[in-house]
Amino acid sequence: MFSGKSLLRDVIGQHMTELGQANDKVVLVNADLMGTCRNRKFNEMYPERSFNTGIAEANMVSFAAGMAHEGFIPYAFTMAPFMSMRACEQCRDDVAYAGLNVRLIATYAGYSGGISGATHWGLEDCAIIGSMGGMTVVEPSDPYEACCLLDDSVMYPGPIYMRSSVEPVSTIYDIDTKFEIGKAKVVREGNDGAFICSGVVVQFAIEAAEQIFKKYGKKICVIDMFTIKPIDEDAILKAASTNNVIVAQDHNVTGGLGYSVAAVLAKRGIGINYKVLGCVDEFIPMAHASYLYHKYEYDADGLEKNMINMLKI
Repeated sequence: MFSGKSLLRDVIGQHMTELGQANDKVVLVNADLMGTCRNRKFNEMYPERSFNTGIAEANMVSFAAGMAHEGFIPYAFTMAPFMSMRACEQCRDDVAYAGLNVRLIATYAGYSGGISGATHWGLEDCAIIGSMGGMTVVEPSDPYEACCLLDDSVMYPGPIYMRSSVEPVSTIYDIDTKFEIGKAKVVREGNDGAFICSGVVVQFAIEAAEQIFKKYGKKICVIDMFTIKPIDEDAILKAASTNNVIVAQDHNVTGGLGYSVAAVLAKRGIGINYKVLGCVDEFIPMAHASYLYHKYEYDADGLEKNMINMLKI
């Protein structure tokens, strides 16, 4: 079905047409970013179920909430910083507070927006949206996984926030792989250390783990924590059993996946070697995403380097 590299926004946009074909309650709401969010095909196929609210993200989310109240299953699309900040109150009060079946689909996660700069980077969205009661937060790492999460979202109870990169991602999973929201996937087994990652970073962690094994014979576990909230505590305990854990996400190191994993470890009273990598807790000049991933050490080279240092080999 998929091979090589894919852009998740292309995959998600295309798969929305399949959701629309399978369920006539699925509607699409967009804040004038049909092209950016790859919604044009759905709009062409189902114009009566496609709504453009204009450049008004708060109105878009409230509109989607109204559709959910009427029994529809709305998928609202925009960029991650706009969804989580321009429409923050509406995501909280209109969607989360009411426990509605609204799906908030946000692209441009982390530094993936590259030269668009900090105004268009979703640096804080997991921290913001994840703090809202009853909100489920997911971040796919692979095109097939993204499609499966979209399929599952149709009948999933309550609101969902899905963030995704605009950088290419590798195909990781076979098409017979099963996913369950709230349950992480162990992509690679290992007992010498563990990478817990989400989104675009998972492919880098796999590459880093392969290189460490080839060079040093150390087996590093790779966990795809595609559900940021509710987080899979069993998967975290599995990683912690290696005593060496690096968490990496294309998100501010403050308040993202690393903080959620640390909270589980602290609650359980577990002390291990632990490090969080991701977007630095300050605003930086715009640059291409690959450069920033490398500079802040959560590409394959950076993950390998940090794990080797942790293992002291």
